[in-house]
Amino acid sequence: MRPDRRRVVITGLGAVTPLGNCVADFWSNVVRGTSGVNPITLFDASKMPTRFAAEVRDFDPASLIGKKDARKMDRFAQFAFVAAEQAVKDSGLQIDDANREAIGVVMGSGIGGIATIEHQHKIMVEQGPDRLSPFLIPMLISNIAPGLISMHFNVRGPTLTTVSACASSNNAIGDAFRTVQYGEADVMICGGSEAPITPLAVGGFCAMRALSSDNEDPQHASRPFDRKRDGFVIGEGGGALVLEELESAQRRGARVYAEIIGYGKSSDAYHMVTPDPQARGVKLAMVRALCDADVAAADIGYINAHATSTDLGDAAETQAVHSVFGEHAKSVPVSSNKSMFGHALGAAGALEGICTVLTLHHGVIPPTINYANADPLCDLDCVPNVARKDDVEVAMSNSFGFGGHNAVLVFRKFSQN
Repeated sequence: MRPDRRRVVITGLGAVTPLGNCVADFWSNVVRGTSGVNPITLFDASKMPTRFAAEVRDFDPASLIGKKDARKMDRFAQFAFVAAEQAVKDSGLQIDDANREAIGVVMGSGIGGIATIEHQHKIMVEQGPDRLSPFLIPMLISNIAPGLISMHFNVRGPTLTTVSACASSNNAIGDAFRTVQYGEADVMICGGSEAPITPLAVGGFCAMRALSSDNEDPQHASRPFDRKRDGFVIGEGGGALVLEELESAQRRGARVYAEIIGYGKSSDAYHMVTPDPQARGVKLAMVRALCDADVAAADIGYINAHATSTDLGDAAETQAVHSVFGEHAKSVPVSSNKSMFGHALGAAGALEGICTVLTLHHGVIPPTINYANADPLCDLDCVPNVARKDDVEVAMSNSFGFGGHNAVLVFRKFSQN
């Protein structure tokens, strides 16, 4: 840690996911290796090439947010709002006039309010523009999620949105980390949310042939690193973390889950959606994160992989791990949570960040489920099918997005030293 930078710890977590709508349920199902993938119920997908997804179930926004306020929020914003409320409560943070200007919000979303766009467009076509909701624009814009969170808690620190496709919430966490590290805030509520299980979004990904089409066996369709992987499974949800300057957390006797120590970002500068086969940008982000954390590759005891279950993406990430980690690549555990709760796009990094933090906190590495067929292009220890007890000290979490956006975080088990 450089002497001019403040230490930043995680003191609160919140999650709304296909595996449970609180952190305890989510983590329990992740450790069990539960699949959250099922046939789509949010719309009639019978004519879609892919008819399954990882949906958030049993989510009642009216009871959690209030009927009036929930009606003014797109589903992605509801997820962000509820996850943030959980995280702040979990942190034990008391917000008042003494600290509200030193608390900010950064939330990522790759798509934002696409359900609102689809619904309101249908109203305009069928009933005319005078029937559009006055909340159309506020509901669809991605930055409304952190805006609503800041209003709810009445906090006036830095508040913004990161939009970098599937790297969005890793960028949100990383930018929040920097904000606290450099003293622009003492506390940041951060993470990401996404609600892309809509006809237009699913149809668009189907048109790209990006999604798995294993409609006969959806719970085994997300199979990162497996030789028979055939595309990702779309998911949804929201995750939030409370990042806090260490001395602030210590003064109030807060429970600390882990410490965030590194952030690296880069661009592939290669293609709109296809990863660079040489993984140059991915390598650069990983190296920058290690350098920022001031740790060696050999110090990393676990990598929470981006691995989406796509042919090219998983192979490119494997190549990057070998390039950066050298001989250590053969022994470091590298697992993909997306095997269980699909790819939540802009929320993926937040949900996976929570899993990485809890790996350090509890000493358990989540599995990559559905792994059955070894692929020589993905020759890593992917923690196949069963969670593993391991007292990990330092862990890395990777997120890579369409457009070539790469964001990598490094976390460490908390120690007073």
